[in-house]
Amino acid sequence: MIHKSAVIDKKATLDSTVTVGPYSVIRDHVTIGPGTEIGSHVTIDRYTDIGSDCRIFNHASIGAAPQAIKYQGEKTRLKIGNRTVIREFATLNRGTSFGGGITEVGDDNFLMAYTHIAHDCKTGTGVIMANNATLAGHIVCGDHATIGGLVAVHQFVQIGAFSYVGGKSAVVKDVPPYMIAAGDRARLHGLNKVGLKRHGFSNETLSSLKKAYRIIFRIGLTLNEAIERVSAEVEQVPEVTFLIDFIKESSRGITR
Repeated sequence: MIHKSAVIDKKATLDSTVTVGPYSVIRDHVTIGPGTEIGSHVTIDRYTDIGSDCRIFNHASIGAAPQAIKYQGEKTRLKIGNRTVIREFATLNRGTSFGGGITEVGDDNFLMAYTHIAHDCKTGTGVIMANNATLAGHIVCGDHATIGGLVAVHQFVQIGAFSYVGGKSAVVKDVPPYMIAAGDRARLHGLNKVGLKRHGFSNETLSSLKKAYRIIFRIGLTLNEAIERVSAEVEQVPEVTFLIDFIKESSRGITR
């Protein structure tokens, strides 16, 4: 059902099962997949693709031009995956030509009220952002990362998979996967054991990650020394290998 007060451009493509609430505006070159529900007073700007079975609540702003001074109106995109929930007053911006041209939000994300995803960000599957959490440009969030309320993440930072960022944190360096980070500026506070158990990680994997965490972050070694010692002393389960690779590939430096 599309409310009679909704304004939908003729060049927008909506599946026949999409519902649109009162006074929402959907511009040209927008595609919306089956079963998606658009609330009232939602604005969906041009060059936005939304998957199936999403729920977008009232007053959300989806696909507006990036808040980047260098942006000059180039054709860029926002892509939102399937089953993603976007709550009231959230803002998601398109990409920039100098940052890859696309902002991507993965499947099964839960973006609470007043969250912001800036240009050229990429979120994986199952990412949760609590109220007022904000991502500056060019940020990558791994699968099942959780970002607490009132968190501000600096541009170009990477948030590792299955990590947890506590509320009111300022994150200026990469957060390793599987870890808890919090504070201003954010520091590590151990393994995200509760989150990992909820996602079915085995006790053996948790034990290996705990050993790796202690060696890398708690006994005063340089990162190179710590990586060598983890390789020699810790069982190389896939999660430990993924953690080490994340650290090696970091360009902003690691939250410690």
